[in-house]
Amino acid sequence: MTSCDLDTSVPDWVIEHPETLAVFRALGIDYCCGGKSLAYACQERGLDERMVLNRLYRLLTIERKL
Repeated sequence: MTSCDLDTSVPDWVIEHPETLAVFRALGIDYCCGGKSLAYACQERGLDERMVLNRLYRLLTIERKL
């Protein structure tokens, strides 16, 4: 599906999968955060890392089916 995970920087997520930008915006995650990992960005916002990761993976799975 994707090589992106919690250790991948948020900007790299957006570069590799531009459709994830909507999720980052909706959750208030800074997608220009200077290379911070998704895990770190989630911690900064007080978000559950696994919930965010699952949401991103679901989006990517749905997008691929369309």
